[in-house]
Amino acid sequence: MSAIAATPLHRKRDWPKHTFIWFFLLIELFPLYMMFQVSFKDNASFIAQPWLPLSPEDWKWSNWAFAIKLIGPYLANTVFVAVTGTFCSLSLAILAAYFFARHKLPFSGLIWSAFLVLMLLPSVANIVPLFMLLKSMSLLNTLLALIVVGVAAGQVFNIFVLRNFIEDLPKDLFEAAEMDGASHFQQVINVVIPMASPIIGTLAILSFLSSWNDFLLPLIILRDKELFTLGVGLIYLDGEYVKPWGQIMASYFLASIPLIIIFLFTMRLFVRGLSAGAIKG
Repeated sequence: MSAIAATPLHRKRDWPKHTFIWFFLLIELFPLYMMFQVSFKDNASFIAQPWLPLSPEDWKWSNWAFAIKLIGPYLANTVFVAVTGTFCSLSLAILAAYFFARHKLPFSGLIWSAFLVLMLLPSVANIVPLFMLLKSMSLLNTLLALIVVGVAAGQVFNIFVLRNFIEDLPKDLFEAAEMDGASHFQQVINVVIPMASPIIGTLAILSFLSSWNDFLLPLIILRDKELFTLGVGLIYLDGEYVKPWGQIMASYFLASIPLIIIFLFTMRLFVRGLSAGAIKG
C-alpha cells in the first residue's frame, strides 16, 4: 500500500529531470525539424515563413524528387566505401591486436610504443605527403584510395582498443584451444571474435561513421562527379548567387536518414560495447 501511495509523489519529484531531458531532446531534434519542413518549400515560401511548415497541399514534392535523383549515386559510393573500409579495417585490426596481445617478441614494448605515437599525429598534417603518395600509386580519383586510407587511418585506434580487450580474456580459453589443435587463425575466429563481439561492434559503428562523414580527403582526391561521396556531393548544391533551400534541405535530410536508421538499430550494441570496455578497464 505504501509503495502505491509513494508512486505519484515519486513522479512529481521526477518532473524537473524529465523537463530537463525533454528540453535538450528538443534542441537536438530542432535541426531535423527545420530540414524537414524547409524541404517542402520553395525560396519564396521559405523567406515568407522560415519557421512553420506549409499545409500538405502546398508541399513541393519536386524538391524530394530532385534530392532522390541527386543523392542516389553519392549514397551508393558512400555505402560502398564505408562498408568495405569498415570490414577491412576491423579484420586487419583483430589480427594485429591478437598478435600484440598474445605474443611477446624482443622489443615488442618499443614497437608498441612507436606504434602508439601515430595516435598523436594530426591527420591534417599528412594531407600533402598522402596526396603525393596516392598520386605515385595512380590512386587519385578512385574510391579505392578512400578505402585504403580509411583502413590505414583506423588501425591505430582499433588495435589499441582491441589489444587491451584481448589481453583481459581468460588465458585458459586459448590454452584449451591450443590443446584441441586450433591454429592461431582458428583461435581468433572461435575465441577472440565471439568474446570480443560487443567491442568489435562498437568499433565497427565508429569506423563506419568516420568513413561516412569523411569530407576532406574525398574533396581533395576525387574529380569525377560520378565518384563523389555524400560529403563532397552535397557541398556542390550551393549556388553561386541563388541557393535553392528546399532542394538543399531535402538532400541533407535524405542523406541523414541512413545514419538515423543505423543509430536506432545499433544503439543497444553500441552501449553494450562501451559498457564491456569499461568493465574490462
